[in-house]
Amino acid sequence: MSGSDGFPASYYGEPGVLGMLSNGISAFLLLLQNFNIARTGISPTGVENVLAGVQLIIIGGICQVVAGVLSFRKYDHLSSTAFIGYAALWISYGVTKIYYGSITPNQFTNPIFLPTVVDNNSISFINTTGDNTSQSLFINNPTRGHYLEESAISGLIAYIILSFLLAFCSATVNYVMPFVFGAITLTLIFEAITLVSGPWAMVISGILELLILIFAIYGSAALLLKGLTQRLVLKGFGTPLFNVLLLGTASSAKAQKIGQEKKKNTKYAEPMALGFFCDTISSFIFIFYSFGYFTFFGLGALWVTIISGAQLFSSYYSCLRQDSYHATKFGVHATYWIINAWEEFEASSMLSSDNVTKGRDALIGDYFIILLSLVICVGGLNTDWLELVHNLLFSLVTVSTIPQIPLQVYYIFFGITCCLFTAISLYGTFARLINTIAEKSLIPVGPQPVSTKRFIQTLNCRKNKEIPCNTCHTSDPLFYLANGLASFSVTNISMNTANPFFNTLTVPWVLIPGTVIQFYISRLRSQSGRLGSVISTVYIALWTTFTWFRLTATDWYSSHAVYGFTAGGIALLVINVFLVILASFRNLVLMFMLIVKEMILVCFLLSTLKALPYQLEVSMLVTFSAIALYGTLASLVNCILSKQVLSLGPAIFKEVKKEATPAVQCPVADSRFTSGLMKIAAILEEGGVCGIPTDTVYALAASCKKPEAIEKIYNIKDRPAEKPICICISHVDQLVAARPPFSPLLWEFMRNVYPGGISCIVSKGEWLFKLGVGPAYERVGTKDSIMIRVPDHTVTRHLCDLTGPLAITSANPSGETDSTHHSMVISRLGNKLQGVLCDGDSDEVVASTIVNCLNIDDGTISIVREGCVPAAKVLQIFERVKANML
Repeated sequence: MSGSDGFPASYYGEPGVLGMLSNGISAFLLLLQNFNIARTGISPTGVENVLAGVQLIIIGGICQVVAGVLSFRKYDHLSSTAFIGYAALWISYGVTKIYYGSITPNQFTNPIFLPTVVDNNSISFINTTGDNTSQSLFINNPTRGHYLEESAISGLIAYIILSFLLAFCSATVNYVMPFVFGAITLTLIFEAITLVSGPWAMVISGILELLILIFAIYGSAALLLKGLTQRLVLKGFGTPLFNVLLLGTASSAKAQKIGQEKKKNTKYAEPMALGFFCDTISSFIFIFYSFGYFTFFGLGALWVTIISGAQLFSSYYSCLRQDSYHATKFGVHATYWIINAWEEFEASSMLSSDNVTKGRDALIGDYFIILLSLVICVGGLNTDWLELVHNLLFSLVTVSTIPQIPLQVYYIFFGITCCLFTAISLYGTFARLINTIAEKSLIPVGPQPVSTKRFIQTLNCRKNKEIPCNTCHTSDPLFYLANGLASFSVTNISMNTANPFFNTLTVPWVLIPGTVIQFYISRLRSQSGRLGSVISTVYIALWTTFTWFRLTATDWYSSHAVYGFTAGGIALLVINVFLVILASFRNLVLMFMLIVKEMILVCFLLSTLKALPYQLEVSMLVTFSAIALYGTLASLVNCILSKQVLSLGPAIFKEVKKEATPAVQCPVADSRFTSGLMKIAAILEEGGVCGIPTDTVYALAASCKKPEAIEKIYNIKDRPAEKPICICISHVDQLVAARPPFSPLLWEFMRNVYPGGISCIVSKGEWLFKLGVGPAYERVGTKDSIMIRVPDHTVTRHLCDLTGPLAITSANPSGETDSTHHSMVISRLGNKLQGVLCDGDSDEVVASTIVNCLNIDDGTISIVREGCVPAAKVLQIFERVKANML
């Protein structure tokens, strides 16, 4: 009997099925179009391109984003990076087709038209198949020649390199994904050739796209069958093409500890590789543009925006992992690339205008980005040398885009710095992927530049007076920097009210951090129910209204509609007063920043009445930016070190905390005391349900002598009846005494994984009565199988010695996150429990890894759920045990 009878496939679904099918179907769409063009010699019409683009965005983009998100939640480093990265590729390629379809005249009948001749008002598209026909596409700017194909080629070449890297890395995991990613690599090569060559490249590209589809279908079928049967029916997964350890020798134990987080959130995959991946593509596109390969940045801006959106995923999951440094770093990088892309789009749209040079000379937002990059460098001192070098090169990139640099050397300098940054980003992608897959430092990233102790002493003269930072949220630095950048950039408009073109260049600098990133921050902070989500939401409206009014001030002044902005300014003033009051319960920096914002709103109100002293507004904007910059630095350092190293100031008002609240409706016991342990054991013996600590997360426990107590667990959690409950014992010797009919291979495997964060599914039998399960035989496990836990936790094992086997499941309402502290168990389920054994923070933030051992005698095991122990490590243990048994 397979374990699928008791553990439905929906409980451990495989997102790789969706990810690979998305790639396969997207490739099939391109295949149909390429073969049709090669066969008929007729270029697709605008409508056909638009429809193809929409399909690519939905199937290859949105569906694959879902697969990437699910892979992040399954702790799958490779798939999460690959699927989000390829989602950005297909969305970008879909946008390219829509863009191309929207400007290509319907009367074009030739498959390839190259924009080679530029006259005063048009681009001439030359037929490449030999006849003398040509068509002209009239557009506003005569300098936009060679921009569609070249813009797409720059992005495709970057993806070719990274796709090859993904194929190589995936070979260390299985031997299906390397063929899928390898075929995508070759396809992208010929898709790039197709943009500048004849139909022959389309045919080869179509053949390769067919291979992608075939490999994707096989891989999806293999994963689907694995999920349904819980064993490898089709080969390819679970066995790598080569061992990742062949790439290098792991660092010493001491070196591995350097620069690592004190406590990683293992509930989500590491997103650092995705962040480096996105940096590589964005900078690569700018290299082509800087060196003049194409002159109009319209399509390039779309590609960079899409890949920067993917980079926000790396920031988002860093935030979920309580990694404030990477959440801030990748948030800053994504913001910078999007701003720079749309600034270049505006500039390249009017290259013939003298206002371009004058407008660029006056822009100052880049100086704030430089300061932010230096703040990130400070945060990176506590990581490794790869991060420090990457941060320093990013600072150099920001310096190279200072608008005051003469245009004669501006793009050369920018292009060279982007080349250096691309190289280190590519290396970072490879290193982070391999090291996270291997769970070892195989690819050198260097030691920690500055020790944590020295880092604290450098930033804080109060060496022995660090205060635990219990008010820090990982999105705080992003909140401060987004508002600071928007405010500093607004000074451009305040100091240059008479230059409409210049104001247009300023728009990305204000709206992107002030609205787009602010919306992203609001999403992050809303999950914690903190005040910051309210401020971010209000400030989205504020920056949008502020910029809208200033850019069209002359139009509004001539109509009565300006009074609508006056009324809006008054409303924002009132709302901000309440925000100041709420901020007074947080810290001085936030409160002072909002007070200065009140003065900025007064200036906005005066500007609607044509009575604004612009010098006052500029001074307030700069003051606001300075406070925000300090807030960024202080909150980032405090979050990284989990100490209040740089003070944000005390709260003016303290929250009134209720005295001994009656919220705890169940008895609690301290795990440090024997009396506490015996108290919980007595409750369990009487048929109660208690929250207990384990070596992973907190669990609900009931005695296997009391079937009615196990039934209570289902009601307490609202747990679906089809999900079985496992049993917990104190050590493997208890199993030996029960004499279950296990094979030597299973015994050896269990001795290698117990005690620890692994649960094994084995065959059920009469031996459970000897183990002490007794009356609960029918209420634990499934009809034919049972899952056994031997936790590596002294308290839990002592409790099992007192009570006998316990039926356990995670201590959280069904469908919600695991409980990682006894206070979470009390607040969520305290009114339903008979006791809680308090043990502080859990050792992990995700439950155990579940391994199906029902077919172990056939030489196979399968991972039902990946938890705190990576699946790759479990399989390595099994292969080692199996080899030793031969």
